[in-house]
Amino acid sequence: MTASQNVTTALSRRLAAVTGVRGFRLIVHPGRGETYGLTIEETYGEAGSVLATAVVALTPQQTGRIIDALIAAIRGSGHQPSVLTFTRKAPIRLTESYGVRLALILMATQPIAKHERVRALVAGINAMSTEETYYWYSKCIGIDANRARKALRTLLSGD
Repeated sequence: MTASQNVTTALSRRLAAVTGVRGFRLIVHPGRGETYGLTIEETYGEAGSVLATAVVALTPQQTGRIIDALIAAIRGSGHQPSVLTFTRKAPIRLTESYGVRLALILMATQPIAKHERVRALVAGINAMSTEETYYWYSKCIGIDANRARKALRTLLSGD
């Protein structure tokens, strides 16, 4: 076997280790009392070999503001809302479309303090089609993520 065949074989083995579709998972971080923060991770692969990268993390105060969107994503992914507890150890798997929508909501509302504006952003993202949420998600995690997030907030809240 030649050197280039060895490299090709080794490369294909590494790439073949992660097969499957893209998904998301929620990781619960206990706070004080019965509160919890969240991290949403984008995952590639199935149970045995998963690559994951953190998309956004929320404090317990930020989590409380978007609880309705959180419950909708959990239900849409086929789970009961009761899986979301402050004592949860295992990540909660989300389907791709619900994960994209929830991640977009988390990214857009994270720096906002006004509750009326948070509600306007959540309502605006929930009114988007699936294709629109994928578009904005790709912009909000790309090279100019801060500018895209600001543009999304301006578009949806009118500020």
